[in-house]
Amino acid sequence: MGHSSVERVRGSASRLRRVLPDGTPVYRHDQRPGLPPVWVTRFDTDSLPTELPSNHRHAHDFLVLVYIEEGDGSFVAGGTERPLRAGLVHAVPPGQVVDVAAVAELAHSYGWSVAFTPDAVPALASVSPLTWTHHPLLALFAPGAGQGRVAEADRARWSAWLAELAEELADPDRLGARDAIAALLTRVLVAAARLVPKPPATPDPLVQRVFDQIEAVFREPVSAADIARALGYTPGHLTTVVRQRTGRPLLEWLTERRMTEVRRLLRETELPLDVVAARTGLRDATYLVRRFRRRYGITPRRWRRGQRALP
Repeated sequence: MGHSSVERVRGSASRLRRVLPDGTPVYRHDQRPGLPPVWVTRFDTDSLPTELPSNHRHAHDFLVLVYIEEGDGSFVAGGTERPLRAGLVHAVPPGQVVDVAAVAELAHSYGWSVAFTPDAVPALASVSPLTWTHHPLLALFAPGAGQGRVAEADRARWSAWLAELAEELADPDRLGARDAIAALLTRVLVAAARLVPKPPATPDPLVQRVFDQIEAVFREPVSAADIARALGYTPGHLTTVVRQRTGRPLLEWLTERRMTEVRRLLRETELPLDVVAARTGLRDATYLVRRFRRRYGITPRRWRRGQRALP
C-alpha cells in the first residue's frame, strides 16, 4: 500500500531488497542516520493509474499498519482479500505479499500508511523477531489477526494521531521530536492491539519449532540447512513450508534474528565489530558489514553513530 502514496515524510526511500521465486519484489526502506525508522504516508487510491503495473504486487521487509479513513473496494494481502472500508485498520507483517492489481475496485479510498521497524519503539527495540507475534504491541500483526475496526467515535482520534506523527516526522530534528514520534507510534500500536479479538490464534506448531531452534543456535555459525537437518527436514522442504506459513524463508528468519542482536549490541555496547560478529554467528567483521549494509542500506558504524546521536 505504501508504494501508492502521493505524500511521504523526509528521510525514507524504498529500495528493492530481493525478489521472491515467483518474481514478487521485496522492498526495504533506507533511512538517514540518526532518524527514527518510521515512515508515514497519506494515500489516496484515486491517484493510482487506471491499469496498475504488474509489479504492484510486492512485499516489504518492515511492518506496515494501514488505517482507512474513507474507502470502497478491497486489496489482497497474504492471499486474503481485505476490504477497504472506513475505520478499518490493516496490519501487514514483513514478507506478506500485497497485491493491489489483483482487485479492480479501488476507487475512493484514502487514509494513512505507517511503515516502521521495531527499533522505532523502545519497548520493541531489542525484542527477538521470532517473538514479535507474541508481543502485546504487535497483536494485530499476529497470525489470525491482521485487521480490526475502529469505532466511529474514535476515528477522528486515529486521524489526529497519524497526522501528528507525520508532522513530527517532517521535522525530526526539533526539540523532543524523537520522543514524540516513539510515543505517538506506541499509542497507535496500543490502540491497534486493542482491536484484536480474544483469545489469540494458536501458534503454528512447526513454525514454533523452527523459531525455537533458531533462538537456540543463532549465535553459532550455523546455516539454514543445519537448522532444517536438526529438525529432521530437508533444507528445501522446510524453507518452502516456512515461507508459505510466514511469508519469509527460513534463512531470512535466521538472518533477522542475528541482525536484531547485532543492532542491540551496537546500540548498548562498545564492542568492536569482530566481537559483535562472533557473538551473532557471523563469520567476521567484513561479512557482518556486508550483511548489515545489504539489510539496512547503511554500515554498522554509521548506524551506531546515529544511535548515539539520539537523545
